[in-house]
Amino acid sequence: MGTKRGEINGKNMWGGDLFSSSEKEEPPSIIISQKVYFWQKFPLYENVSPDEFLDYRWQIKNMIRTPEHLFNAFPFLTEEEKKNIEAVAKIYPILISPYYLSLIDPYDPNDPIRKQAIPTIDELFDTESIYDPLEEEKDEAAPGLVHRYPDRVLLITTNFCPTYCRHCTRKRILGKGRTVKSLLEFDKVLDYLREHPEITDVIVSGGDPLTLPLHKLKMILDGLKSIPSIEVVRIGSRVPVTLPMRLYDRELLNLLSKYDFLWLNTHFNHPNEITEYSKRAVLNLLKIGIPVNNQTVLLKGVNDDVDTMRKLFKGLLRIKVKPYYLFHCDPTKGVSHFRTSVYKGIEIMEGLRGHISGLAVPTYVIDAPHGGGKVPVMPNYVISMSEDKIILRNFEGMIFSYLNKPSKRKNKERGKKEEGILSLFEGEREYLIPVENLRMKRRSEKSNP
Repeated sequence: MGTKRGEINGKNMWGGDLFSSSEKEEPPSIIISQKVYFWQKFPLYENVSPDEFLDYRWQIKNMIRTPEHLFNAFPFLTEEEKKNIEAVAKIYPILISPYYLSLIDPYDPNDPIRKQAIPTIDELFDTESIYDPLEEEKDEAAPGLVHRYPDRVLLITTNFCPTYCRHCTRKRILGKGRTVKSLLEFDKVLDYLREHPEITDVIVSGGDPLTLPLHKLKMILDGLKSIPSIEVVRIGSRVPVTLPMRLYDRELLNLLSKYDFLWLNTHFNHPNEITEYSKRAVLNLLKIGIPVNNQTVLLKGVNDDVDTMRKLFKGLLRIKVKPYYLFHCDPTKGVSHFRTSVYKGIEIMEGLRGHISGLAVPTYVIDAPHGGGKVPVMPNYVISMSEDKIILRNFEGMIFSYLNKPSKRKNKERGKKEEGILSLFEGEREYLIPVENLRMKRRSEKSNP
């Protein structure tokens, strides 16, 4: 029998048994050496021991689900804030893990984690946004399966998360909505994947798939593993950020270690979310051979400045998490108060490229409306271009002339017309039309009946 990924002859790559049942789980030493734990600043948790607080079962059992529970757990709200939270909760549900709540500075009304977790009245004053800006439901090919790109699909497996982020793109399905609910529905998903062997990459998302019961998670991963054309499975999870102790569980880790095709994309938005607890969760994934990438969302009042982003991305590299995407905040209903200008995103990218390691620089993208997919948006480093020369600028603002190898001479020598952009430069065409442009096709048919 072969060894599992992350194992060498039954041992993990760092020595010792791989999450053996006899291994005693301990919280990070840097934390337990403190006399007062960070969660004990909240009266509701002042008598909660590390053994309880670091048990994901205790976390799930004690999640904040109602305004009243939030008021008890977070007794730092004004009467007006309480009234507003009650109004918002009638439309958009509340769910916060005790761990994530405890990361908030209770005396800072602008705390970046508070803004992501605790509702505000701004969620109800959004007249411009829509519930499904990415039109995922229109691209649903099977229950919970969104097929947009040629070779990959998105599988929405649950609508439950350890914390309902106030900026969530799928705000419409929190606590409800379209997910894979049964074996029969999942069979339809697998049938579709078998019928489309061009699909090689599956993003397993939600909600948060790492909150699923182990037997259901195993069913999903086994099903995907049974399809030869599936090469990569990416789990989208914020568990390392909002419920890291879920990844201290040996049963879950041993299950995940059985699948060679797994990657994990997580969602750190602020340096304050990088803790010894989240670091340990990431390390446990790395130990079993699962690479970890990060997808940050640009959020007004949370991380919309260069210094915060530099600190975040450098901090992620230190815990071996690769910054992958910086998403412009989607125009989702109830989220508009988090949105910045695109110029702000470009400004931040200008402040990253060349100023921190290239490994720490994500790709800034806009998810285009109507299911258009991710569109990279970057600062323009090409000032001007001609047939034989390009004028470039670098991150310092220096401007350079760079020789451009000619590409038109072969065509000219053979008497051929230029094609593409060069044909516009040469004046041989006034415009270029994509081959499948239906609007121009209709014009042609109208003029040539």
